[in-house]
Amino acid sequence: MSSNGTVAVLGASGYAGAEMLRLLAAHPYLDVVTATASSKEGVAVAELYPSLAPAYPDLVYAPTSLEAATGADVVFCALPHGESQRLVPQLLGAVGHIVDLAADFRLKDPALYPLWYGEPHSHPQLLADAVFGLPELDRSHLAGARLVAAPGCYVTAATLALAPLVKAGVVEPQGVIVDAASGVSGAGRKVKDGYQFCSIDEDFSAYGLLVHRHTPEMEQAIGAQVLFTPHLAPMNRGILATCYARPAGGAHPGPLEMLAKAYVDEPFVVVSSRPPSTKATLGSNSAHLTARLDERTGWVISICALDNLVKGAAGQALQCANAVMGWPETTGLPRAGLYP
Repeated sequence: MSSNGTVAVLGASGYAGAEMLRLLAAHPYLDVVTATASSKEGVAVAELYPSLAPAYPDLVYAPTSLEAATGADVVFCALPHGESQRLVPQLLGAVGHIVDLAADFRLKDPALYPLWYGEPHSHPQLLADAVFGLPELDRSHLAGARLVAAPGCYVTAATLALAPLVKAGVVEPQGVIVDAASGVSGAGRKVKDGYQFCSIDEDFSAYGLLVHRHTPEMEQAIGAQVLFTPHLAPMNRGILATCYARPAGGAHPGPLEMLAKAYVDEPFVVVSSRPPSTKATLGSNSAHLTARLDERTGWVISICALDNLVKGAAGQALQCANAVMGWPETTGLPRAGLYP
């Protein structure tokens, strides 16, 4: 087992970066030495996030740069899309391991970036080397990985709900529907008219119809053709993904039984007949799932709830870092949610 390590969190002024700092404050082996945010350079972390004051009374945001992270054992990149592409190629030779929370290195096919992100990938040669960081899907490549691309909240929820069913041939890999709702923190700290209290309160809206950029990532991780419709819900945190697929021919175990079998040894996955709720996962790195076969309509329904900032962002990244460093994946991560 590895010894203690130093950490740099790049982009630590956003919600995912702040959540990264919160979780790292309870980690027994990782010590935060640098937190960067070019837009908040010189501002105390405790000033921007008083909730972090007991853990980081003297930590001040540094500018996001190669120099700020050089020498760190683990670097977490919580940067806007495109920024990791600029920094990661330089960081690879200057730090121990990198876990990227953005989508910059998640897609394996470089041709998908101009189609879904509007511009080509600046370092496509690195895509094959980046390990897709969803441990429950495939942790075999995480140990010692130099670069991990941790999937976000929508993709994690949909993949956990669907991937075992597709892999086992329980459902057809064509025409899969993912209907998912996110709390407002999933949009980040940026101020936009649509994210103001008066716009969000008492509202529930769909967005990104047919063109949401996480669609190809879902298809890559699930192994199926996906129609994805995201929604914005008037809550701070949480993802609820309700997924529909047609059952495949032949005799198979029920979808609930298949999920239970797939995740029987997973510490952060709860499979139950109970319909999942976002509040049950609040503040935890756990995902709650259920599934049904509706013989009347001929659909399989699989549902996943998780906290978009923990299992859908910072917690997932820390779980990956634990695996990279050879520590138990549960180290420093909460499994039980906050309630009420």
